[in-house]
Amino acid sequence: MIALQNADQHPGRTDTDALRRVYSRFPTGVMAVCAMHDGDPAGFAASSFVAVSAEPPLVAVCVQRASASWSLVSASPSIGLSVLSVGQDQLCKQLAARGVFDKFIGAGWSATANGAVLIEGATAWLECATYSVSLAGDHELVLMKVRRHNVNGDIAPLVFHASGFHQLGST
Repeated sequence: MIALQNADQHPGRTDTDALRRVYSRFPTGVMAVCAMHDGDPAGFAASSFVAVSAEPPLVAVCVQRASASWSLVSASPSIGLSVLSVGQDQLCKQLAARGVFDKFIGAGWSATANGAVLIEGATAWLECATYSVSLAGDHELVLMKVRRHNVNGDIAPLVFHASGFHQLGST
């Protein structure tokens, strides 16, 4: 029999470290969520991305409610989502860092006419507009409408699993 820890046993007192270890067992890709703000790129890394719908084209990202970077990015009419690729783990760490003034040091990027920032060398890109935002605990669930997209099929995606970066293996 598998013994489970009860997250509801003590409301407000969940063992968050243990729960994060559980969450870390689910391998995910890593997105750079970026936009222009006052003439400079702003952004952060997110691993909580999901394709929601093809018609209409919708995706979702979960963002920490306390994120200072999200407040800058969300002010833009257009947001760039770049699927980071193998070899971009240092950039991912920079984008995930808190309190860093310039998260884009050494990163190649370009901005669309609408203000979305796209990372060079990514394996795929989406230019999106915020569709709706819902509160979800200590995060916001941000639903976005895809305006434009592109893929670089020659580059493998960066994978985040068990608190580390990996690449896909062939089967």
